[in-house]
Amino acid sequence: MSILNQNLLTLDFWQDKVTYGKQTVPIGMIGCAALNITDEQIAKLTTLCQPLTEVILMLGTSNVDVSVFPMAEEALLKIIRFLQKTEPFSFLDLATDETEIHRLFDEAHIENIVAYIKAAQEIGAVAAFDVKYSRGVGVLKLIQVMAQLGGTLQIYKQSMTAFAHALHDSQRTPDGYAAAFAEHFPKDDTLSPDNSTWMQLTNTTMQYVSAVMPEKGITQLVKRMHYVSFVGMFRSDLFEGLCVGHAPRLCPICGKWFLTTDARQTKYCGGLAPGDKRGRTCRQIGNLKGREQRELADDHPIKAIYTRRMNTITQYLHRGTLDEQTAAVMKRLAKDKLERAIFDHEYAKGSFEAEMSQDALLKEALTKA
Repeated sequence: MSILNQNLLTLDFWQDKVTYGKQTVPIGMIGCAALNITDEQIAKLTTLCQPLTEVILMLGTSNVDVSVFPMAEEALLKIIRFLQKTEPFSFLDLATDETEIHRLFDEAHIENIVAYIKAAQEIGAVAAFDVKYSRGVGVLKLIQVMAQLGGTLQIYKQSMTAFAHALHDSQRTPDGYAAAFAEHFPKDDTLSPDNSTWMQLTNTTMQYVSAVMPEKGITQLVKRMHYVSFVGMFRSDLFEGLCVGHAPRLCPICGKWFLTTDARQTKYCGGLAPGDKRGRTCRQIGNLKGREQRELADDHPIKAIYTRRMNTITQYLHRGTLDEQTAAVMKRLAKDKLERAIFDHEYAKGSFEAEMSQDALLKEALTKA
């Protein structure tokens, strides 16, 4: 079945491009897209994954309760519908329907799953390589991969969002990205399990294969990476992107991460600007607002608030009551809020001034440092 043939944890790297499923994009875009999955989406996905987690917990016992499989079937269908609308998972060909999912949990498949579990208990992991259990092994592998989605996405967001902000503020060149990496992560270059920067290496297998790249239509030699977790896959793609000069940047208009692929100071993404009745992109709106910002008088209330706060941060820094890292984060936040206030008049009239207070900026900076 097509759903079992998805390489959910496999990437093909070729020059400065990566292929995930049937989509070929610049390296780094897979990891960048994962940064845009919201906390609300992750919470919803974690809830959807719970029945699959219960199946996995059951597999660790000697008793197999087949009554859990209908719940797993329903959960799997809901998860796939969620992924079809969510990048980067939507890069896969996850087109499926209830009939196909139902066939994965028909009587023959469940019998094969139970038979495989019993065989694994008797002869160990070698049972997974016996072709007579292939249907059961395939379904269980899919369950295991999907069950980890919510948790691994949460780990990825927690560990990589701060680093993405460091890249956002860095010099946008390979050297600048390398400096940001060296400052953000420990200098330990060992392959110890406790070193999170190497997690994607210790959990990865690699092979070189001849594959037809979708955008080329001809066979290419590619580096194929297989991962055991989504967090490892996303991290690896983001780091591989840095190696070729690709890095995430936060769009000040829509608040989403997008990938830059050269040293130009691309500030806005090419997506549709939220709430714009004329259907313009963030880049189009940003170019217009950029001119407004440059022309904004120094004594304009919005800019005056910004200038006053920047001066206060500098004073605190000189007095030693602020460290350089926290001050840098506060200045970045203040600049982002100024730009938003210029774009969004409701925000400028509303919470802008309160969010620009010294205490509010410090509190927010400490959560992002």
